Amino acid sequence: ECILSGIMSVNGKKVLHMDRNSYYGGESASITPLEDLYKRFNLPGTPPESMGRGRDWNVDLIPKFLMANGQLVKMLLYTEVTRYLDFKVIEGSFVYKGGKIYKVPSTEAEALASSLMGLFEKRRFRKFLVYVANFDETDPRTFEGVDPKKTTMRDVYKKFDLGQDVIDFTGHALALYRTDDYLDQPCQETINRIKLYSESLARYGKSPYLYPLYGLGELPQGFARLSAIYGGTYMLNKPIEEIVIENGKVVGVKSEGEVARCKQLICDPSYISDRVTKVGQVIRVICILSHPIKNTNDANSCQIIIPQNQVNRKSGVW
Repeated sequence: ECILSGIMSVNGKKVLHMDRNSYYGGESASITPLEDLYKRFNLPGTPPESMGRGRDWNVDLIPKFLMANGQLVKMLLYTEVTRYLDFKVIEGSFVYKGGKIYKVPSTEAEALASSLMGLFEKRRFRKFLVYVANFDETDPRTFEGVDPKKTTMRDVYKKFDLGQDVIDFTGHALALYRTDDYLDQPCQETINRIKLYSESLARYGKSPYLYPLYGLGELPQGFARLSAIYGGTYMLNKPIEEIVIENGKVVGVKSEGEVARCKQLICDPSYISDRVTKVGQVIRVICILSHPIKNTNDANSCQIIIPQNQVNRKSGVW
């Protein structure tokens, strides 16, 4: 919502942005200080002294990484919101296999050095990566007998004779799918996802992911600032009493007895719970660790992906 209000303000629309919370970002906020996190989840007492100053913490409610070459980064550059933000490159991406975690091989050199695969498997995987890198959906000469709109990804894996473990980490750690449904769909989308991963990796070298230095809550704040510069109005702590509808069309929002009239309303589903249908859910856990994670070379920041087949689930764990 903050991104949209920023972009709409830049394009000359008159924007009023209301939020029932006292902070920016709604469900995607970064909670600081730590005491506020305790309050949000109704934890008894206060954080122990061993956890340091509460102000030193930013805890993201919905952690997400930005692909260095992805759409959101392009939007940040286009709107110049990057000047309000500081980013860090995530130090590594790891994948779980047979009780241990391994660095995700994402370049030809890493593929040859990785202990995730045997020698012959490495060669086949390297060939696959070269094929993906050269693949161009506008040039049939790069297809090598694969029809991007018809051939399934399962058949592409078969073509390169890749084993189940390699398929697991390619689908979940490179193409970043949550389930294995993609295997029986046309391969074009998956190949483009792996290409995006490789291109993002090429930008900064360590990993393809970026993260705002002070947490994801910086993103909505950056776009809120952009909106304000272009005449948008923000109201935090603003309770929404009713969405006003006339002749089946939204015409305004009632708050604290007043109605703000509008031509268009954008909101998250929690504001209109009677008009949306729940189609699934995501389980999230926030774990605060007192030690580095094993086998990550004491990385300050990393992603760990647990493919579904490794833990007998219907979807992967991030």
